Amino acid sequence: MLELSIEDPKSLKKIAHALSSEVRLQIINLLNKGNMNVNQLAESLDIPVSTTASHIKILEKSDLINTELRPASRGAMKVCKRNFDDIHIQLNSKENFKRNTQKIYEMEMPIGQYIDFDVAPTCGMANHEGMIIPEDEPVHFYSPDRSKAQIMWTRKGYFEYKFPLVIPVGAAIETVQLSLELCSEAPNHDHNWPSDITVWINEVEIGTWTSPGDFGDRPGKMNPKYWSETTSTQYGSLKTWKVTKKNTTIDEFHLSNVTIDDIGILERRFMSFKIGIKDDAIHKGGMNLFGREFGDHPQDIKLLIEYS
Repeated sequence: MLELSIEDPKSLKKIAHALSSEVRLQIINLLNKGNMNVNQLAESLDIPVSTTASHIKILEKSDLINTELRPASRGAMKVCKRNFDDIHIQLNSKENFKRNTQKIYEMEMPIGQYIDFDVAPTCGMANHEGMIIPEDEPVHFYSPDRSKAQIMWTRKGYFEYKFPLVIPVGAAIETVQLSLELCSEAPNHDHNWPSDITVWINEVEIGTWTSPGDFGDRPGKMNPKYWSETTSTQYGSLKTWKVTKKNTTIDEFHLSNVTIDDIGILERRFMSFKIGIKDDAIHKGGMNLFGREFGDHPQDIKLLIEYS
């Protein structure tokens, strides 16, 4: 098959010109029956050999046919052979074609639906109704009420989640994107409280972002009234991690050289997402995670996978 694209107008015009003649179309049709020399084609078309040769030259330049000289009773003869069975012309741009054929898998995970954790005081969780568990008592993070959490905090450790993947077998993964509102965890709040927060996908470390602080100068847009009147953490920053075939970015800025191939998305029917502070982090400033009813952004942990 000959593949043509609107993005290669030179080749497209050359083929279109070659096919714009009824005689040349007849030549291609005759070659469907088998290879023929110029004399045979001229005789079948009932046109002069010189005219046939001119048409053959145009078809050659377009690569629609191939010719070779073979010995004849008197010198050599030019034998013609058709090169392609089909021609496919893509009138859409490659970028639009990719966009039109690309599919998206999306899911939001409540922040309290972690499957594993490691926390230490200061730590706790709350929602619009109030505190869910006693503050600074890590054992209560096992409570089934954790699924109701809309804000969680810890001075160190991690939270791990598992997203089910409903993606067709054989799909080609283009990008994996995760977004979440978060910030550091300081006593009450402190805008100058850096924390090195690391993300892992399928146990592969994709990069570390340093949160500048724990924000509490104003109420979060989604916060309940009782929380807005406290001096605690109020809102975070919405961060977006994206793994592509080339690298990993955070908010479209380069974060690491980890690629789609490194994280093995289709090797199992779920994807693990882990976020936390490493034991050897330079800035161990903890973290706050926000659900859709706390902070500034009405969303949970959002997963978006593009595939084709």
